[in-house]
Amino acid sequence: MAAGARRAGRRTTTAVIVMILSAPPALLAEELPITKNSSISEFQNRTEDITPYNFDAPPQGLFRTITTAEGFDEELGFQRTHQIVPVKPTDRFRPETPAVFIVFQLHQHYQGFQVFGRCYPEAVAGLDPAAIIGQDAMLIALEDDSGYLTLSPPHDVWKPGRYKVEIHVGEQVNEMTMMGTMRFTIAEPGT
Repeated sequence: MAAGARRAGRRTTTAVIVMILSAPPALLAEELPITKNSSISEFQNRTEDITPYNFDAPPQGLFRTITTAEGFDEELGFQRTHQIVPVKPTDRFRPETPAVFIVFQLHQHYQGFQVFGRCYPEAVAGLDPAAIIGQDAMLIALEDDSGYLTLSPPHDVWKPGRYKVEIHVGEQVNEMTMMGTMRFTIAEPGT
């Protein structure tokens, strides 16, 4: 009797599956909502979702961190790699500071490139803000995930004021390689 009940149950299940599969497609389609054809601009690349990249701010994207510092140190990193770390990070320096360092950590990258820094006197009395007063470059190899740039004063001491450093990444410096801008201040003597 139990075997007969099982066969009857199987027949009932088979009958239900056959009825569902043989239902007219129109009946199944009526249950699904039909949407209008939308243009791509309505759901992709919407202007209200886009934040423009700010080239006048510290670089992002490739750079995990970037800071100005009084120096740098080299440590053994997580994967036994050489890790460059900032020493006394700050954006305010004394006029007699021998060099300003820009120390950075990078996200993973798949080829070597150079990081360039061009220093301009943004608001320094007696200096042309469009004149480059210092620059440095560092070659980043495939295995490197940190580095630094060194900016020395133009005439043995820094003049008080605000300086900006354009950060470029690539093989050369041009308008397409700019990634962002770092800023630092040289304080008045005695402050």
